[in-house]
Amino acid sequence: MIRAWVLGIALMAPLPAFAHNVISAVFPSGSDIEGEVGFSNGEMAPGLLIEVFDQDGGKLGETRTDDDGFFVFTPAEPVTHIFRGNLGAGHVAEAAMDAAEVAQIMGKSPSTATPAAAGSGALPLAATAAGLSDQARAELAAMLRNELRPLRQELTAFKNKSDFQSVLGGIGYIFGLFGLGFYIAARRKMGNSA
Repeated sequence: MIRAWVLGIALMAPLPAFAHNVISAVFPSGSDIEGEVGFSNGEMAPGLLIEVFDQDGGKLGETRTDDDGFFVFTPAEPVTHIFRGNLGAGHVAEAAMDAAEVAQIMGKSPSTATPAAAGSGALPLAATAAGLSDQARAELAAMLRNELRPLRQELTAFKNKSDFQSVLGGIGYIFGLFGLGFYIAARRKMGNSA
């Protein structure tokens, strides 16, 4: 009878869930905004529709992730860009880039920029001084993006792992404090009964 009871409780007990966090980040990439979407377990989101909105919820455009979970979007206005992708099962990736950073990508000041002048961004002084052509700059930027992608993924995974370790450490401290409290209570009880 006891075995049946223990087996029944064991079958009804919740199983541990191996949850994963959504990774979403955006960063400047030349005159574009590049981003990544995936999960903390290293699985990326290929072919995911990414919708781009402004601060007021107006749609600025959309793009799709490549096979590695990365996407590229070219801003047309120096406003805050909010990137959203629905990964299903309640997972929604969201990342934002503020207006000042978007304006810097476009070579404008956020307060003086106008949508009509969006296509006339000035070249950075360092690129002009180096004497690089537009094609050479684009190839250099693409090469750097491809080289830095694995590093960004590893840093994000390390950050998520560190957060998980902190949670486990906190739980360990809580159990330790309860154990110490029970030890002190037992010693007091033994002292009172003697």
